[in-house]
Amino acid sequence: MAQTLVDRRDIDFILHEQLKVEELAKHERFADFNRKAIDLVINEARNLAVKEILPTQFDGDRIGVQFDNGNVKVPESFHKAWKALRAGEWLAMTEDPEWGGQGMPRTVASTAAQYMMAGSFAFMMYGGLTHGAGELVKEFGTDKQKKLFLKKLFSGEWTGTMLLTEPEAGSDVGALTTTATPNPDGTYSIVGNKIFISSGEHDMVNNIIHPVLARIEGAPAGTSGISLFLVPKIWVNDDGSLGEPNDVVCTGIEEKMGIHGNVTASLALGSKGKCRGTLLGEPNKGMRAMFLMMNDARLMVGDQGLACASAAYLYAVNYARTRIQGRHLMQAMDKNAPGVPIIQHPDVRRMLMLMKVYVESLRSLSAYIARCFDGIVTADDKEEKTRLQGIVDFLIPIAKAYTTERSLDVCSLGIQVYGGYGYIREYPMEQLLRDCRITSIYEGTNGIQAMDLLFRKLGQNGGRPIVDLGEEIRRTVSAAADIDRTAPMAEKLEEALLKLEEVARTMGMTAMYGNLMGAAAHAHPFLEVCGDVIVGWMLLWRARIAAEALANGAKEKDLAFYEGQIKSSEFFTQILLPVTLGRMEAILSGSSVVVDIPEDAFGGK
Repeated sequence: MAQTLVDRRDIDFILHEQLKVEELAKHERFADFNRKAIDLVINEARNLAVKEILPTQFDGDRIGVQFDNGNVKVPESFHKAWKALRAGEWLAMTEDPEWGGQGMPRTVASTAAQYMMAGSFAFMMYGGLTHGAGELVKEFGTDKQKKLFLKKLFSGEWTGTMLLTEPEAGSDVGALTTTATPNPDGTYSIVGNKIFISSGEHDMVNNIIHPVLARIEGAPAGTSGISLFLVPKIWVNDDGSLGEPNDVVCTGIEEKMGIHGNVTASLALGSKGKCRGTLLGEPNKGMRAMFLMMNDARLMVGDQGLACASAAYLYAVNYARTRIQGRHLMQAMDKNAPGVPIIQHPDVRRMLMLMKVYVESLRSLSAYIARCFDGIVTADDKEEKTRLQGIVDFLIPIAKAYTTERSLDVCSLGIQVYGGYGYIREYPMEQLLRDCRITSIYEGTNGIQAMDLLFRKLGQNGGRPIVDLGEEIRRTVSAAADIDRTAPMAEKLEEALLKLEEVARTMGMTAMYGNLMGAAAHAHPFLEVCGDVIVGWMLLWRARIAAEALANGAKEKDLAFYEGQIKSSEFFTQILLPVTLGRMEAILSGSSVVVDIPEDAFGGK
């Protein structure tokens, strides 16, 4: 069963052969995390995912969450899984043990979390948001706020959320109307309504801590006048004990297409005039603080999509190996020929190859970003920290948007591999597709991620991050070019990288000095081609390692795996990369048809 969630051989390849994560143990901060310890963490995460979390996947979808007069109940299996999550101290793997964390490298933690999210990301959202709320307290809280909230959040005794969205202010956060009025005791009275609050109300813990965006009376309009507040569901007294309910009322939950196991709540704050909160960070700096949580949340959402894709791919592979249907194509005219597993049919193999290249490359990308974070922590050189942070910042919108869209493609292909069985609830595929669909919408729609990449990240620090990323890719290209089996793929990827750099320059100039609307119309295609080249890079990197291993006499049990890495890179460069080059030419054409078409021409009247 564990194999149906995440491919352990691929995890070991990424951690130990591609990223050599055990080298982090040379740094004092991660001295306890040698290879033996890392493998133990991954083993335990896999066991937890299969034994405790996977049951919540199906209970969450079929039983769902139940709303009753302001209260929300989750399925019983959620309570059991939450206790196991807490007992293993899995909620704050990268945090300081002083606050209930394990102090492990982010590369290891994100890999362990991938198993858990593949078990049920609807359940794991409760933990992910809790950790995010704790991060805000850690970074911006006063000593008192840290003492009252931090360990309770990181240990999972309480949970946390993120209260941004309002009925009339969706992605336009600056239009929010929630107000905060100072009180004589230093607290603030909070009044407003928030919607689409993941994990906003439930019965797994006895308190929920809500970071809330609100505007202090008299503050400037727009995002520059937004502040951040900590608003507990139950007021927390100065000695840490629980006080009275804090006038935070769940007024309803959403009936959704997927992730039925996670509550999506509407919350009324201060409807009785008795909601209090404390300022978190500086006045009018709430959005800057919240972006810390949002960036981590966007990476988490990418991993949620990847988790769905990973499970969908492995389910599909195993199904294709066992489902007997039709004669082999080379024996199609022989009426006496036996039926064969559908994995022997070329079109099924085509679909499985598409699923394979995206799951494996995007898993490598996720781990690479985490490894950059670990590099920022361990680097002694300030310039190296800045370089790695720039690469991370550039990759965040791609890791969120590109990963979730390709993951949705993978889940859809998984249903196709199953045929009619993929469309019915008896099998897991249709739920994976429904659950995955939200990932391209929340935490900033993928269109917003594309705008962020074009208008903020591309020109950040004078365009240095994309140059640094290009240098990283060229290092892989250079190493692969020296190996016979990977040299052809290296040549093709270098060609695509050169073209991408031309596209990036053109888009940057157009966005700054040319047609702003036209540039925005091509923002999403630009993100897509960036993602394609990065996927090609990851696949070439993996193929180069595999080719070297084969040349050096790999063990027999690893031969098929390594051969598969080379074939994945060949498939991508021969079949998919030419399409990417065509899309780059379309971007360079500067077509303005998207913005030129009259609104009435869309029809519908």
